[in-house]
Amino acid sequence: MNFCMWITGLPGSGKTAVARELERIADEGHVDLLILHLDELRQFLTPEPRYTDEERELVYRALVSLAEWLVREGRRNVLIDATGNRQAFRDLARERIHEFAEIYLNCPLKVCQEREAGRKTGLVETDLYQKARTHQLEGKMPGVTTPYEAPKRPELEIPTQQLSPRESAEQIMNYVHSRWLSTVG
Repeated sequence: MNFCMWITGLPGSGKTAVARELERIADEGHVDLLILHLDELRQFLTPEPRYTDEERELVYRALVSLAEWLVREGRRNVLIDATGNRQAFRDLARERIHEFAEIYLNCPLKVCQEREAGRKTGLVETDLYQKARTHQLEGKMPGVTTPYEAPKRPELEIPTQQLSPRESAEQIMNYVHSRWLSTVG
């Protein structure tokens, strides 16, 4: 039985760092896990992102569709690494993917802003919080110019201000083992 988990949280909450650690732990334990990094998909779908509501709707629907297909066809276990600022995006995945879990990386906005300010150049534009506060960002920034809708009942909530990415990933893998892998021969 294949499954899908969505790691959600504010930008800077540690999603990608936790996903990378989870990937290492999964590899060490011979657990098949494909990580869908929204930043990589966004770079293909919207090479010059504007972060508008319309663009987010398109990108998140594509992300959910891809995850659903991979899980449904028995191809892979999937981890979605994406903010998913609206609960509706994550609910769409929950509706379409039978074996689904929402993992909330709970981290104070101030800490997220500090982490994001120190982010090195990569797939994601740097200084997004600063650009949003000074109106240099064309679109909306979760936690600043548009709300981030925290999950009301996530399957797992992890305080990433208190735990390292490795410790956070270990908690997620413990959840995976207890829910999906304990019945596997």
